[in-house]
Amino acid sequence: MSQLLRVQNFGVSSDGFGAGEGQSLEKPFGHADPGSMFAWAGATASWPMRSDPGGSRGLDDYFTRDYARNIGAEIMGRNKFGPQRGPWQDHEWQGWWGDEPPFHTPVFVMTHHERPSFTLSDTTFHFVGGDPAAVLARAKEAAQGRDVRLGGGATTIRQFLDADLVDTLHVAVAPTKLGSGARLWESPDELLDRFHLDVVPSSSGVTHHLFWRK
Repeated sequence: MSQLLRVQNFGVSSDGFGAGEGQSLEKPFGHADPGSMFAWAGATASWPMRSDPGGSRGLDDYFTRDYARNIGAEIMGRNKFGPQRGPWQDHEWQGWWGDEPPFHTPVFVMTHHERPSFTLSDTTFHFVGGDPAAVLARAKEAAQGRDVRLGGGATTIRQFLDADLVDTLHVAVAPTKLGSGARLWESPDELLDRFHLDVVPSSSGVTHHLFWRK
């Protein structure tokens, strides 16, 4: 069975932005309100950081559960790892997620400024250069036969789409506009030359867009 490169549960605004402007340590999504973008997942029974019983079932819960299914490695852009730009000034800071990152696999962080790998809990972060195809080859080797998740951000996903390397995408479109920031698309129709598309609205207010290769 071939390994797939999958985009899972990636959130965008109704005008196609995955994050706003002004990203910082205090505001990982810039001027975007993460509550309006991602509340649908946090409200589900299967949200991994849920500390109280309950939560919604149904469609949103299904996608939350599916996030980790058969994933053996993740690729992300440097901006998803952290707000720093240019050469690394601080090797002590190790990402947004604390001592227990939610990935549970090797993670390949694409960057022009490589640095030593490190491990937190069951997640090892590797900082790698190279083009999308080369990074994907390393991630597939690390995934040991399972699929690779392309975690974002929007600019990184577009790089892999432009290189024609993405097999499936699940994008959750929130009913909010950002106006500026890191844009995944102006319209999902941009991908219809290469992908089939199903659009499924949820009672939470988001609309799930499911793409798979023609």
